[in-house]
Amino acid sequence: MKRPAVYNFPSIQMFPEFLLISPAHAQAAIGGDSGFIGFLPIILMFVLLYFLMIRPQMKRSKETKAMIEALQKGDEVITAGGIVGRISKMGEQYVSLEIAPNTEISVQKAAVQMLLPKGTLKSLQ
Repeated sequence: MKRPAVYNFPSIQMFPEFLLISPAHAQAAIGGDSGFIGFLPIILMFVLLYFLMIRPQMKRSKETKAMIEALQKGDEVITAGGIVGRISKMGEQYVSLEIAPNTEISVQKAAVQMLLPKGTLKSLQ
């Protein structure tokens, strides 16, 4: 049984020449300037990442650290858990919050999220 003419490819050898890249095309792809230009999009992505994500996070971290260091007895604060209270005692790592008359809790200074304006607790009651 003879194969149809469609499947008979006598001109194609085992390793056809048209699949090889000619040396002229291979040398044209190598260029001295393409190294820097190839890295330019990656460099721009890192610069964009720095200004959109890293820098604002560092600024926010500095502001939070300065707020925690400036805490004083009598300040009204909100903790990370949403508890509102007035600072009654201060320690190195912990603060005592008065959340109700004769009710105090101790929390870490890092748990303090926000400093409230004076008189906020009176307006809540």
